[in-house]
Amino acid sequence: LKQDGSAIDAAIAANAMLALVEPHACGIGGDLFAIVWDPEKKTLVGYNGSRRTPDAMSYDSLRKTLDERDAMPLFGPLSVTVPGAVDGWFALHERYGKLPMRQLLAPAIRYAREGIAITEVDAALWAEALEVFAKSGLPAAQLSGLHSTFTIGGAPPEPGTIFRNADRAKFYADPDFAAPPLDWLLSDAYASERRRLIDMERAQSQGLEAHAGT
Repeated sequence: LKQDGSAIDAAIAANAMLALVEPHACGIGGDLFAIVWDPEKKTLVGYNGSRRTPDAMSYDSLRKTLDERDAMPLFGPLSVTVPGAVDGWFALHERYGKLPMRQLLAPAIRYAREGIAITEVDAALWAEALEVFAKSGLPAAQLSGLHSTFTIGGAPPEPGTIFRNADRAKFYADPDFAAPPLDWLLSDAYASERRRLIDMERAQSQGLEAHAGT
């Protein structure tokens, strides 16, 4: 705001920072909801960036896969949705933003590279979130990326610990991030390419087994 940015600019910058220091609550793979005052139309505008299920997943097919279970599994492919947060950043920025996206992400990039002290509250919630994964029953190989990114030496950050996330800094600073290839990411060709990498029967069975053990 001091740099003559809009309220939306400030919100995006704050959300990017929260995704770094509160990954258990504000990750960029999540949702985005906003109520914005449109200065031109003089009215409130709502934005629904809630996540969607994959296009090929119908309610009937989901119920068939869940069988007699009365709740969604916490882990596995059945719980995966299409993220809406980052797309929401760009949709709102296109309409209400003033400063370049690169400038808005600069503080989060710097703290991700250089490190930032974790508060007592975030350290406690961070540890709780990792404990949920530890009890999930998921194979250690599937959790290796989680541990390498969000732990320090295999443990959650303690209060006051300086936490760094080089991967997040690299992602935010990627020149392509400022202009994501949405058409390609939403295309049938991309979906087919990613589908070939996944054994859905194996993934679904592991997800349901993990859910049964929680």
